[in-house]
Amino acid sequence: MGTKIVLFGEMSSGLMKQKQNCLLNILLYCILTCLNVFFPNLDFSWSTELQQNLKDVFQLSKFRSLQLKAINLSMSGKDLFLVMPTGRGKSLCYQLPAVCSEGFTLVVTPLVSLMEDQLMYLKSIDVEAVSLNASSSKEHAKMVLAGMTDTKSLFKLLYVTPEKIAKSKLLMSRLEKAYNAGRLSRIAVDEVHCCSQWGHDFRPDYKLLGILKRQFPKVPLLGLTATATSSVLKDCQKILCVPEPVTLTASFNRTNLYYEVLLKDSNSVDSISDISALIKERYKDQSGIVYVFSQKDAETVSADLQKKGINAYPYHANMNPEDKSRVHRKWANNKIQVVVATVAFGMGIDKPDVRFVIHHTISKSIENYYQESGRAGRDDKPADCIVYFGFNDIFRISTMVVMENVGQQKLLTMVDYCQNVDRCRRSVIAVHFDEVWDNEGCNKMCDVCRRGNDCGAGGLSGREADPLKVTEAWMGKGPAKRRKMIQTTTLSRLEVEAIITSLLLQGYLSEDFSFTPYTTYFYLKLGRKAPMLKNQSHSITMKRRRTGLEANTVSTTQQTVQKSFRKAFGCISID
Repeated sequence: MGTKIVLFGEMSSGLMKQKQNCLLNILLYCILTCLNVFFPNLDFSWSTELQQNLKDVFQLSKFRSLQLKAINLSMSGKDLFLVMPTGRGKSLCYQLPAVCSEGFTLVVTPLVSLMEDQLMYLKSIDVEAVSLNASSSKEHAKMVLAGMTDTKSLFKLLYVTPEKIAKSKLLMSRLEKAYNAGRLSRIAVDEVHCCSQWGHDFRPDYKLLGILKRQFPKVPLLGLTATATSSVLKDCQKILCVPEPVTLTASFNRTNLYYEVLLKDSNSVDSISDISALIKERYKDQSGIVYVFSQKDAETVSADLQKKGINAYPYHANMNPEDKSRVHRKWANNKIQVVVATVAFGMGIDKPDVRFVIHHTISKSIENYYQESGRAGRDDKPADCIVYFGFNDIFRISTMVVMENVGQQKLLTMVDYCQNVDRCRRSVIAVHFDEVWDNEGCNKMCDVCRRGNDCGAGGLSGREADPLKVTEAWMGKGPAKRRKMIQTTTLSRLEVEAIITSLLLQGYLSEDFSFTPYTTYFYLKLGRKAPMLKNQSHSITMKRRRTGLEANTVSTTQQTVQKSFRKAFGCISID
């Protein structure tokens, strides 16, 4: 019993110490926050140098929201997570302290292309920075490794991939020597959401980055992301071994961006005509990005837009580096109007005057969409973020994310964003990222708020559109008299697709997959709520615009509708 009492006493003492440390961290954060808010000109020992380098090196006259707070906390030696929208200047929060500190800052970044963009920018402002990745030559790697412990070395930032940290014992050995010599001043983990398997872009090697704080506990760590929910951040804290970081979160609301969802024509020729007409009508001689699903789409859509008179070029991961650099450079210099790209194009893109970002295919998650659309309007001037929502794209993307943790759930959240006709688009994004939202904050900068309350509830329980009966008929099942409903239905194709999508989102239908050595097949089957439809009194409602979906399309023939039913509920092959 005495031993147990001693052990409980030790546990209590340990908990008290943790509580005291937590209170001290909260107090320090409150003090720094109050100083920054009420006494913005109060000098820290580094304040004068910060302001001077901000102006002379980075050619900026003032800090944006949260930048100075984040920098002061990092310079004070605090571990920090910074959540800030795309284009708001996260990189400055470690680049400026690096210039003002002794030694160098280690920056972990997921993509070599992002690394190269950062190095190109830093070189243009005469800041010494180097990188180590799989393509680095032996001579370059030797020079960088030697410079890590050399007090005469000039580089201020060392960019590495997480794979390099995980696989290079030599790099870890040199980092340890640099740490012991006092030359490792800071660790920045860019795109920190990649640590968590619950994030939208999980990368396994990011899970191994916890070794950095275990080996170098006195070095402050700065985790940066534009897209992380509170649960993802908590997971990242555990993975990176940072138990008590300060977390700064900027508002996700980009007030200058207009959000809009348009229905995508199922005919690829017509959908390209719609996009080209939109660009010519709204964005003559203005820069933009069109995001597509695949590398093949990047090639075909860009070629089709060129035929329509749009100065568009493709960009994807399979292009050789010279071609990618040429497209990027010409677009940045306004010699190309539109880049038609996969998600390989974006990270590190800081062109300020992008007036539109169009998604030819929906993103695989709200997080991806927010990050991709955020490349518009970085100059704080009005810009448009437009999604073309196509029914068949749901199934194309489903086969891509089926192996991802919660990939299907995230995709359906994105589908719900597009299908929604009565909730402010900004509110959907804000709620997803755990931000309290006031609808007045939109200021009619999304199509839902601008359109106003022109939607009503449509019932799906009538004879013609009884969900269970119609679903079985579309699947070619049930009594023959029920299957004949397909031949007499007056539903337009878009109405049919909207109904199926609504049933999927509400759980009356669900996805199923079949794998072969060559492809993945997608099926729809009855979902967890389907048995409820056997009750004749049970009904389903879905929101729709009062103007009707027919206003956006020409009604198809019964034969075309019947064909679309078979395609929707039969076997869809995604190559």
